[in-house]
Amino acid sequence: MLKYLYIFSILFFTTVSAQKRVETSVDTTRNKIGAQFNLTLKTEVDTLSNVIFPAGERFGQLDVIRNYVVDTTKTGDKYQLVKRYGLTQFDSGRYVIPQMKVTINNRTFMTDSIALEVDNVAVDTLKQDMYDIKPIVGASSKPFPEWLKYLLIFLLILAVGALAYFLIKRRQRKAGDSLAFKTPIERATTLLQDLEKKELWQKGEIKAYYSELTDIARNYIEEAIHIPAMESTTSELVAGLRAVSQQKKMPVSQETLANLEKVLMQADLVKFAKSKPLDYEIAEDRNRIEKTIITLDKSIPEVVEEDVEEKEALLRKKMRKERMVRILVPTGIVFILLLGTLAYFIATQGFTYVKDTIVGHPTKELMEGEWVYSEYGHPAIALETPRVLKREPAEKHLGKDMMSMFKHFQMFSYGSLLENFTVMVSTMSFKAETEIDLQKVAGGIVQGFEAQGAQNILVKQEEFNTAEGVTGVKAYGSLTANHPATGKRTKMVYQVLAFGQDNGVQQIIVMYEEGDLYGKEVMNRILNSVELKKLSNYE
Repeated sequence: MLKYLYIFSILFFTTVSAQKRVETSVDTTRNKIGAQFNLTLKTEVDTLSNVIFPAGERFGQLDVIRNYVVDTTKTGDKYQLVKRYGLTQFDSGRYVIPQMKVTINNRTFMTDSIALEVDNVAVDTLKQDMYDIKPIVGASSKPFPEWLKYLLIFLLILAVGALAYFLIKRRQRKAGDSLAFKTPIERATTLLQDLEKKELWQKGEIKAYYSELTDIARNYIEEAIHIPAMESTTSELVAGLRAVSQQKKMPVSQETLANLEKVLMQADLVKFAKSKPLDYEIAEDRNRIEKTIITLDKSIPEVVEEDVEEKEALLRKKMRKERMVRILVPTGIVFILLLGTLAYFIATQGFTYVKDTIVGHPTKELMEGEWVYSEYGHPAIALETPRVLKREPAEKHLGKDMMSMFKHFQMFSYGSLLENFTVMVSTMSFKAETEIDLQKVAGGIVQGFEAQGAQNILVKQEEFNTAEGVTGVKAYGSLTANHPATGKRTKMVYQVLAFGQDNGVQQIIVMYEEGDLYGKEVMNRILNSVELKKLSNYE
């Protein structure tokens, strides 16, 4: 838990001044990338003492490139031991030489932590070619208005919806037409009656009249006798009827076939040769078609019971298929609309935003939820957080002896170490006059990360100023550790703020998973809202 880091930093802070057996120094605290920092550890012991200095290839984030032998100087009955190291770093930034253990006669002493700064190498721009500043280039077109995007989406959805409605109604209308008549003869005779009611040829629309008249006859023959009448020419249709009548033993007279052929040829002349038959000829052609249809219907052999059952089964299958289509077509259209809308928002807002909005994201919910502005501790730290921080019982972890050092000590937290998002606040004031080194306080918290099993800790330090002008220290960077829930190695980003005032320390720790954009937004909002209350206001 993150609260143990505070305990670690307190112990570090209160014990660091007590152990001065080993002197720690560097030749410089600022250097160029790749340049060597010379670290010196010095101690004075008696002639029988056994001293073990730190060893390793890295001290914190600094590489050990030189490990010099111990320089021994005798002064009276004492030995002065001097151990030197050469350290370097190839990335610019602020780094810390951490505390390290020096063992003297099986007793451990800690070295001081030292902050170092690595600068970039300046580039000599005078040796490069210089060019004039390019003129301003105007935008090629006006930016696409946001409201127009949503209007286009609305119109697209409306158009697809209208198309879907038209297709569904058209299919339903066709299905209704086929189910309205029980038999092809009933359909044909009804359509002939409807054609007469239109009075097309009386209005001079002879071509339209003959087209509908012959279509009625052809549709009947196609449905009742199963001949491709709509796609056949007049001669092909008559020849097909003769062949089918012989195969099915239909008693169709030559007169009936001649009457049908006569009407079809008359229709061809009207449609393609612009022929205009007389009124009585039109009436006779209509009667010939009706008589032909009735004669053909009577000549069709009766269907045996097995054929009836087979047709009914096929009809039921067809109806099920049409019902399925009526269900699947609207469903498919709705799915396509949703898919198109999703694709648009992914293209404009990004896949991560859409995924986090639909599936959900813990820190996104924190960012968009209702925030709380409150004061914590004594002297108080006022800040805005997405959840109210919970008071931690420090007495159970520090003990009475440690608590006796403080006049006031309180800590509050939300989350825990390596969760999606963690924030913790602590405030303390000492009873005795205490020298406060904020860099060591922040460094102690970083050491606490290592005590919790964190690795690859990158730390940088710099000054931090609140809106009221209070100056403190900010330690920030990243680390990797095992996630408590998944067990996977997780890289976390952290920031530590430490302020010292009126013989007291105020601390804030914020941590989130690397790559979590919402976590970064939450952290920035919290840190930008920090206000410090002076201890003198409570006295």
